[in-house]
Amino acid sequence: MTIRAVDVARVDDRPLWVEISGDEVWWDEPRPREGGRRCVVRRRADGVIEDVLPQGWNARNRVMEYGGRSWRAHEGRLVFTNWADGRIYLCSPGGEPVPLTPEGPARYADLVVHGDEVWCVRERGDARSGERDIVAVPLDGSPLRSVVKTHHFLMNPRVSPDGRSLAWIGWNHPDMPWDATELCVGSVDGGPHRVLLSGASTCQAEWRDDESLYAVSDPTGWWNIHLVGLDGTTRDLTPVPLEFGDATWKIGGTFFAVTDGRIATVYGTADERRLGIIDTPVPAGAATGSIRDVGGGYTYWAPALSARGSHVVGVAASPHRPSEVVRVHLDTGAHEVLSPGKPVPADAELPTPEAVTVEGVHAHLYAPAGDGPAPYVVFVHGGPTSAAPPVLDLEIAYFTSRGIGVAEVNYGGSTGYGRAYRERLRHNWGVVDVRDCETVARWLLDSGRAEKVAIRGGSAGGWTSMAALVHSDVFCGAVSHYGISDPEHWAAETHDFESRYLDGLIGPLPETRQRYLDRSPELHAERASGPALLLHGLEDKVVDPAQSERFAAALARHGHRWAYLTFEGEQHGWRREETIVRALEAELAFYGIVFGFPTPEVPPLTLHKGEAQ
Repeated sequence: MTIRAVDVARVDDRPLWVEISGDEVWWDEPRPREGGRRCVVRRRADGVIEDVLPQGWNARNRVMEYGGRSWRAHEGRLVFTNWADGRIYLCSPGGEPVPLTPEGPARYADLVVHGDEVWCVRERGDARSGERDIVAVPLDGSPLRSVVKTHHFLMNPRVSPDGRSLAWIGWNHPDMPWDATELCVGSVDGGPHRVLLSGASTCQAEWRDDESLYAVSDPTGWWNIHLVGLDGTTRDLTPVPLEFGDATWKIGGTFFAVTDGRIATVYGTADERRLGIIDTPVPAGAATGSIRDVGGGYTYWAPALSARGSHVVGVAASPHRPSEVVRVHLDTGAHEVLSPGKPVPADAELPTPEAVTVEGVHAHLYAPAGDGPAPYVVFVHGGPTSAAPPVLDLEIAYFTSRGIGVAEVNYGGSTGYGRAYRERLRHNWGVVDVRDCETVARWLLDSGRAEKVAIRGGSAGGWTSMAALVHSDVFCGAVSHYGISDPEHWAAETHDFESRYLDGLIGPLPETRQRYLDRSPELHAERASGPALLLHGLEDKVVDPAQSERFAAALARHGHRWAYLTFEGEQHGWRREETIVRALEAELAFYGIVFGFPTPEVPPLTLHKGEAQ
């Protein structure tokens, strides 16, 4: 059985946030058939699931462009940020949302409710030069107040149990949050603050009591859970070479939740991220063996935990199960799926990932239907400080069901294997990522698994795909979804959050400009080893569509083949059903051309060819 593109559009996504609210569980879910909006739903105590967010409203935001925690449940009501105008609203189920923040260009994210106020990050200014502070927004509609403005970037506002202190995490250019942040504490009334952790990457902190916090930080090279006292003392509660955190692309992730004298946490590597329980207080000297696994048959738990009493709720997936909202009883380990079922193909029709390490490079292989050598596509994840987990991905199954194998490469620079592995990419973006993808591709060819290999990716994965096409001769074609083709132009065009990212990935400008020129796919398009398919959303503020346009023009100048498709109403990534379908079918048609097989079930794709100059 082959999988249709529309099946992918309707299944292949997951809730971003969950919350236990009294005897109910709330979560958000994507609605590709409703223009790509995110709708907040609740499961009532009687098991009935209903929409909380009315039709036409979209619980998203674009703080730091990638957005952050966009809603909270509070006493049966929903507090959320609305995509269209960026404001915070309050609404009751079945009622109309009421604005809590004034009209204007401000955006809000990383919401948390304390008492009768919403604490969150406010962002003002344009995408290129924003500024941020932490504000308290009264739920009665009174004027908000600004409390903290210590760093260029801020996240994780948390009020202490006694209501007197505020904890937050901040960082400044040129650092990214996975490089170095500061965990700070100050008064809820503003004024001087103290830095409790610095020099490492801290991605979440929660109050243990009025005098200490739990924090996920990586001073040892692994994101572990630490107990941090206001007196400056710290203690690693999980001193093992495993990750209890990850890169912060969306602010507001919950890698752990504290309840009933226990810490529920996600942990592991990029090959498997489990759900575990740590009993507290952790005895002095206790190290390994203190984590009780309650993850069940799921191989990936998202950083979206909510805990209360003897239960934790999270979002989990596995190679043959889509992302589901799951409730776990902390005492018995019993699991209950709360979200509605999705129309997923039978296990026999889905590929099972095989984790391999090739010359130190981590990858997950998805064998295609059929026997013998087959065409393969190397999938390159975005970020590049991110990773591809081995979970059900109908986009992958769409291709494997048609006889195309997939190799997801977690190249040097990926998260989930400790800081040393992700630091392999430092100043080597466009070199290490390309080489690692090439290493896996050549291994596929040499081992007889693959007869031809193409490469594809989105965003930073699009960069690696285009760079591999021009700096390697192993790939017969490349597909770039909203990718970067020239880093020097991108550094000048992109949004504030990533505007100094390339300092660490390639080097500071103008001192290392030659590296930018040497690695640019656009400037070396004459070396392309095959054609390219370029796809881009016209509202993309992270990677300007000009990046794809210029690469297409460069290929044309040198007589290479290419196709360029644009999508109105899409930003950095595909959210609408019609976009997902069109992009996936175009990609299949492209592989039919480069691999040499017919694709009559999808619209034909025309590859243009310029005349070499």
